[in-house]
Amino acid sequence: MSFIKTVFLALGLGFLLAACVEQDTAIKAVHAASPPTKDAQLDSIVLGMGCFWGAEKRMSEIPGVVDVESGYANGDIPGTYQAVLAHERAVRRGKTDQRNHAEVVKVSFDPARVSLEQVLIKFWENHDPTQGDRQGNDIGSNYRSAIYTSSPAQREVAEQTRGVYQRALKQAGKGGITTEIAALKNYHSAEQYHQDYLVKNPDGYCGLGGTGVKYPGATGAIAATPAKAPPQLDGKALAFDRQLVVFEAEDCAFCKRFKTDVLEHWKSAAPIVATMNPNAPRGWTLDKALFATPTIVLFEKGKEVSRYTGYNGDQARFWQWLGFRLLTPAQQKIAFSQGTEPAYTGSHLDEKRPGTFVDPITGAALFRSDSKFNSGTGWPSFFNPIKGSITLHEDISHGMKRVEVRSASSGIHLGHVFDDGPAPTYKRYCINGNVLKFVPDAEVAAKR
Repeated sequence: MSFIKTVFLALGLGFLLAACVEQDTAIKAVHAASPPTKDAQLDSIVLGMGCFWGAEKRMSEIPGVVDVESGYANGDIPGTYQAVLAHERAVRRGKTDQRNHAEVVKVSFDPARVSLEQVLIKFWENHDPTQGDRQGNDIGSNYRSAIYTSSPAQREVAEQTRGVYQRALKQAGKGGITTEIAALKNYHSAEQYHQDYLVKNPDGYCGLGGTGVKYPGATGAIAATPAKAPPQLDGKALAFDRQLVVFEAEDCAFCKRFKTDVLEHWKSAAPIVATMNPNAPRGWTLDKALFATPTIVLFEKGKEVSRYTGYNGDQARFWQWLGFRLLTPAQQKIAFSQGTEPAYTGSHLDEKRPGTFVDPITGAALFRSDSKFNSGTGWPSFFNPIKGSITLHEDISHGMKRVEVRSASSGIHLGHVFDDGPAPTYKRYCINGNVLKFVPDAEVAAKR
């Protein structure tokens, strides 16, 4: 199991104990969303798509699928979570030649409402079947791509759809499919806390959802006409020196939350763009494949230099990540370690032009220049912040009792406020100049 998945599991188990009633209601709603027809003769197939949490969610969205269960399949060991983890460690150390189980989902569906072909189209599109024993950052034979069939007819459809999708991948410049197609040898249901995991834990780990290559044709008989994938960004149309790219996916609640919390209010000087295509902009390179959404990647000179994966509403954590990439070491010490620049050494001490002092990471306005005054202390001082721009916090460090000033948008440390300022507020917001960015009114007017 990857480190990220382990963290999400620990958080999720705590959440599970606190919200049983709401979870049971949500789970029942999911299971009732696609009930079987009367006297339906259900069929099922077992699929390996990497982490079964995201696979379960993706496959349960198909109309006509009546149940999706997480489990373990086609290994030579006991079918428990701990056994799978322990065996994978033994495999890596070369201590065993027994095969590990794959993390799988057992998909039960009503053939009168959805065909096996349609189920497998969703399978092919919602993971990367070219990665061998891995999905994104989840590495190991237990994360292999697999189709485990219960009849020769199922195997025939599996192989036929594989051929169609391989041609589409090749046309898109992707590699060969590594998906194992084999008869189902054994299957073990996973532990209860793994079932319906993303219903119980809305902030849990969920995979990206595929290569970005659509399965050719419509939902009926297999066709050979490629469907249109989300357009790939063109690197030539972006900022080559520094560019942020938000990689999103359809039906991604975390992406929508990031858009609402951050993107819709973006004022940072760092340019940002969002895309549904999981590939790097044309001519640029990702350091490694994406594995979850949203993933925010910082490119410099066309190459990935850092990434932020997932978003659960923790804006301060996101801005801290970006701040460590945009700020100098001296600025970082002030912003994130409550440092203080020596008196008379910081920026903007003598700045008198009309304009606005803004957060150096988010670009949010903090102080207007008409509230700035010469305090004689050696730090830029203001008697009034822009409404809602700062937060105040008790500070008892260094044997003193003070009131700390932080930026409301990013949470970074700015300085302290004292009660010895001029009228009308009689406040002195003593701010480190090196964590302020000044935007002259003339520059704003020129952009209009």
